[in-house]
Amino acid sequence: MVNSDENSNKVIDPKIFIFDVDGVMTDGKFYYTTEGKVMKKFGPDDNDALSLLDPYMDIRFISGDKRGFPITKKRIGEDMKRPIDLVSTVNRIEWIEKQYDPKTIIYMGDGIFDPFVFRKVGYSIAPANADAFAKQEADYVTTREGGDRAVAEAVLHVLKTFFVPFDRSTIPLINKSKN
Repeated sequence: MVNSDENSNKVIDPKIFIFDVDGVMTDGKFYYTTEGKVMKKFGPDDNDALSLLDPYMDIRFISGDKRGFPITKKRIGEDMKRPIDLVSTVNRIEWIEKQYDPKTIIYMGDGIFDPFVFRKVGYSIAPANADAFAKQEADYVTTREGGDRAVAEAVLHVLKTFFVPFDRSTIPLINKSKN
């Protein structure tokens, strides 16, 4: 167990890392044509970095974007082979509490409702371009923005804080079935 922050009473043994997709894995923008939502922009390196956490914890994704969920499911579920659930931004605490002990959760989010989740989970992370309230409530704020290696930075931070720092001098063995 690690005391997550000297300004916090949280002491956790993380088991699950839950990522909000839109604004964390993506730049948070939705691209529309007259046909509707057609695309989301996902950033580089994040999927590779996630493989570094596989030996230590489960990784899950959630999105509140019902109309864009097929795009999210294609990238996260099919391409990255990670679990993805459609969960309303205002029902995330309840969704987490039904499935997990919130104190074993690391949660990364960026939106105006994510601070309510941050207060319930064991450890919280926000990307640099998150809502100001989210950044204020987060245990850690990345220097990178969502959709631009913020997840990769968060993964390296979690490894260093809770597990073993990433050794940049050697190429890690990666589970090829997820990449």
